[in-house]
Order: sequence, then structure tokens, then C-alpha cells
Amino acid sequence: MKKDPFKEYLRESEPDKASKSYAWSTAIGLQAVDGLKPSKYLIDTAIQNIEGNITIKEAQNLIDNYYEKRPAHLSDEKRTEEADKVSSRIAEILSETAFSFSPNEYISIHRRLFQGIYNYAGKIRDYNITKKEWVLDGATVLYGSASELKATLEYDFSQEKAFSYKGLSMDEIMRALGFSATNDIFAENAWYFRNALVRANYTNLQKDVHESTEYLELFLKNLLLNEKNELHNRHLHISGLLNEGKVEIGDSKVDIRSKKVNIQDSKVGIESVLSEKGSAFSVKTTVHIHRLFEKFGFNEVFGRSAVMELLKLKSSGASKLLSNLIQADIIEAVSGYGKGKYKFKRSV
Repeated sequence: MKKDPFKEYLRESEPDKASKSYAWSTAIGLQAVDGLKPSKYLIDTAIQNIEGNITIKEAQNLIDNYYEKRPAHLSDEKRTEEADKVSSRIAEILSETAFSFSPNEYISIHRRLFQGIYNYAGKIRDYNITKKEWVLDGATVLYGSASELKATLEYDFSQEKAFSYKGLSMDEIMRALGFSATNDIFAENAWYFRNALVRANYTNLQKDVHESTEYLELFLKNLLLNEKNELHNRHLHISGLLNEGKVEIGDSKVDIRSKKVNIQDSKVGIESVLSEKGSAFSVKTTVHIHRLFEKFGFNEVFGRSAVMELLKLKSSGASKLLSNLIQADIIEAVSGYGKGKYKFKRSV
């Protein structure tokens, strides 16, 4: 009888409860980057996997069967389906130890994440793109030309592989391959991370804005070196006005820092809500949101007339603002106070 050549190797088992929790938290947190929010069914299924009642594969099968029985029809439902399926796939990938640092692995990960969701899953795009960014006040970074993407990808990977980290300080090797990191930091700051990547790749000489890795470095120091740098999306906005706390509207300056609610010290503030929703609001709209939250917080109810009075908006402008905030899941309608009453939704 032939000896089993693979007997000495063990099949990789699922990680422990803490590691699975980190993986799911990161997977779900990453959805906020694109303004997606997984369903309660996904959360419940993830908990079953974390508790060890089902495997990650069984969790994925449950999610797939769930949507086979109730196919999405509306745009919002399709985005929720995407969030659920991609979250489970990210959790699986993060739970694996097998990995090769190569362009093929990179493309393979994209295929695994989006197969059956987008027809371009695992394919290098053959067209040029732009994307409006909140942090750039609606501008876009310059994306690589489609015709050069494959060559650029191969070059970047080869340069990274050839670079030696020997003799560098811990601060200098933050990008070292295989460095252990806690995923919960990533999960809580996914939108900040994306905005930091954008700022690291954007220059506008007319506005005196230059590429800067400082925000990305703060994130990585927290992620890899366990530092406690404050990470606030408003600090990254190219206008600098949100960081200073004042914005000029008309002939007056509006202070957007709350006196009633200290956003930096509060565990749950409007900034965390904005970060979770990943909403690409303009500077002016963001100012309006901060002023509304400063006035009403999470508990007080308000309507269109209150918005008009506080923000000096016309009826149509107040209605449009409320509609945008409802669609972004920032506020919710409440009953028992008359028609057209709302309050801010808490971050969960």
C-alpha cells in the first residue's frame, strides 16, 4: 500500500473565536467604504460562525440560499445582497493563512470577492475611470490608464518584493510583509483608510493641495504599532475648513464643532455616523449635518420648519436636505409627533 504523501500535512482548520470575530468585523466595516450596510440576516449568520455552530462555508451557503429564495428587485436590496455576499467572502479570505504576494493572487482575490455579482470580477479593466470623492470635494484622483494597468501592477509588485527592510526601524517597516495587525482597528476606520489613500494620490496645484501620506501613516501606526492617533475624516478634507471647525457661508462664519456634544470625546457622535454610512456629502451639506446634530442630537425630534429656521434654507432646500439624509440612512422618520418629523439614527 502506497504511503499517503500528504499525511504529514494538516488540513487548515477554522481560526479561533477572536480571530473570526476580527475577520467578520473587518469584512462588515469595509462595506462602509462604499456606503453599504449588511443585513441583519448576515449579522446573525456571522454570529453563528463565530460561535462555532457553522463553518464559514456553511455561512456562505446560507447567505446564497437566502438570496436565491428572495431575489433582490430594488437597487437598495441589490446593494444589501452585495454587502452580505462580499462580507462573507472577505471573512473567509481573512481567516486563511495561505497567501502569495503576486499580481495573480491580487486578481484572484478580486474574483473571489465579486464573482456572480459583477461580470468583470477578476478581470483587469479595459477602460479608464474617474470617481467623485467626498474628501476631494467632488474631484477625482488620477487613475492609471487601462492600457498600462497590467504592466504597472507587475512593476509595483516586483519593486516591493525587491525592497529590503533589513536595518529599518519599526516605524519604517510598517508596510512589511506578513506583519500582524488587529483587524478591529481597520473595521472601525475603513472609510478613513480609503480617504487616506485618496489623499496620498491627489495633487491640485491651483488649490495648493499636494499628495500626502501623513494620514495613511497615522492609520498604519495605529494598526501596526498600536499607537493611539485620532483618526477623523474631517481632517482629511482638502478644504481644511472642516478640520478648523469653521466654514464661511455667505457673510458669516459657522462653527461646526458642537458645544453640547464633544465629537472627539464622545463614544458615539455624528462623525461616527457619517463614517459608518460613508456618505459623499459636500462641505456645505456636512456643515448643515453638524449644525443639525449640534441642535438636536440623537434624541430630539425635528421637522422641515425647524431645519429652515436653523439653517436659513427655503422650503425646497430643507426638503431636499431631509430627503438626502433619509436616503443616506442618517436620519429616520418618527411617529407620534405629527407628520414629517425626524431624528438622527445612532451608529450601530
